[in-house]
Amino acid sequence: MKIKKASKPNKPIKKLKTFILDTNVILHDATCINQFQEHDVIIPLTVIEELDHFKRGSQVINLNAREFARTLDSMTGTALFNGGVSMGKGRGKVRIAIYRGIADEIKEIFKEDTPDHRILSVAFDWNKKVNGQSTIILVTKDVNLRMKAKALGILAEDYTTDRINSVEELYSGKEIVEDFDDEVIVKLFQPPYVIPAKSVLKKFNSDPVPNKFYIIRNSNRSVLAYLDQEMINLRKVDKNIIYGIKPRNAEQTFAVDALTNLDISLVTITGKAGTGKTLLALASALNVRKNYRQIFIARPIIPLSNRDIGYLPGDVQSKIEPYMQPLWDNLRVIQDQFTETDKQSTLITNMVKDEKLVIEPLSYIRGRSLQRIFFIVDEAQNLTPHEIKTIITRAAEGSKVVFTGDIYQIDHPYLDSQSNGLTYLIDHFMGQKLYAHVNLEKGERSELAELASNLL
Repeated sequence: MKIKKASKPNKPIKKLKTFILDTNVILHDATCINQFQEHDVIIPLTVIEELDHFKRGSQVINLNAREFARTLDSMTGTALFNGGVSMGKGRGKVRIAIYRGIADEIKEIFKEDTPDHRILSVAFDWNKKVNGQSTIILVTKDVNLRMKAKALGILAEDYTTDRINSVEELYSGKEIVEDFDDEVIVKLFQPPYVIPAKSVLKKFNSDPVPNKFYIIRNSNRSVLAYLDQEMINLRKVDKNIIYGIKPRNAEQTFAVDALTNLDISLVTITGKAGTGKTLLALASALNVRKNYRQIFIARPIIPLSNRDIGYLPGDVQSKIEPYMQPLWDNLRVIQDQFTETDKQSTLITNMVKDEKLVIEPLSYIRGRSLQRIFFIVDEAQNLTPHEIKTIITRAAEGSKVVFTGDIYQIDHPYLDSQSNGLTYLIDHFMGQKLYAHVNLEKGERSELAELASNLL
C-alpha cells in the first residue's frame, strides 16, 4: 500500500505594508527608503517640494536633501509616478504620489492648507484606496503629526531605524567591583602599577570591555583602574591635575584618563549639567596640545523654541555669539586658574589669537580637514546619528574626536534620549579598541546647582 505523504501546512502570507514618508524622516536619514525591506514606500509630492527648500547649504540636512534628490533622479522613467520603481530583488517599490489639494475630510478637521496636512491627506486617501489589502503607515518624526494621523484612524510611527532599545541599559564606561582581594589592590599601588587582567576578570560583574574603568574596593581600601585596549592588563588610574583643573571624583578622574590617552581616538563623555564634561575635555586638550596641530571646539546651534537665528539682531557673529559663550566661559574658568602673566594663561591667549584653539559653531568647522586635530563637539545630544557619523568619518590619522552631552537634555525637535546621535554612538561603539566612554554622575559646579539638577 502506497502511503500518501502528509501535505505541509501552508505558510501564513505576510501582509505587506505601505509606508508614507514625511520630510523630516528624509532630512534625518537620506538613505531611509532602503530601510523598509519588502514593503512599499510612498513619497508625497509635497515632500519633494519641501526638500527643495533645504537643498542649499552646508548643514547635514542640506546634504541629505541633495543626496535624496540624486537617489530619486537615478530612478529613470515615469514609473516613479505611476506604478512605482522596485528597489531590488525581494524589496518593495518606491513611488511619488501626486495629489491636488487636501481631502475634504481633512479640510473639515484641519482648516489650514499646510504641507503637513497635504501629507496627511495622502495617507488618508491611500488608507481608503487599499481598503485593508495593505497596511498604510505614516512615518514621521513629528509627534504632533503622528497624533493628527491617529485621530483620523491612520497608523503613524516614528522612524526608529537608528533608535536604541533602552537608555537604562546604555553602557556607562565604568563598573564598581566590591570585595576585591586585598593583595591584588596592594599590587596596583606598587610599581609598575599594573597587574595581568586574566587573574581578576572573573571578579568583574559583567563581561570585560576594552578601555573600561573600574572602581575596585573592599573594606580596607580602594583603587581606580583601567582595562587596556587588548584586555591584557589592568592599570592603576591616578588623579592627575590637567592644566590647573583637578578631578573631584572617580568619574572625572576616569574622564581625564580617557581624554589624555593618546591611544584612544574617540571619547564620549555624558552627564547632566554641572558634571564638568566640557571643562574636563577642554583642559585635557590643552594638556596634550603638543601632540596635535589644533584644538577645535564646536557645538550645534539649536535656537530657542526652534526659531532660526536669523530673527536675532546684528551680523552673523553677533547672532552666533550667545550659543558659543558657554564654551568661552569654560575656557575662562581654566585661564582663571593662573594669573594674567602666568605662562599657561598667556599660552591660551596666544593659541586663540593664532587660531591654534578655535571655538566656532559646528556648521563652520564641518568642512575643515581634521588632520592632527583634537576635536571637541559639545552638546552632541542634539546631533542625529548621521551627523555623528559624518563628523567621525572626517577624522584623519593623528586626530582625536570627543563628544560631550546630556542625553536627557535635548533641544532638537525630532530627537529624544533613544534616537539622538550621542546615544546611538555609545551603543554602537562599546567594545571598540579605539573608543572609551565615561558617564559623569555627580555635579561639581556647586552644591546649589547639584540640588537644583536633582530636584527640579
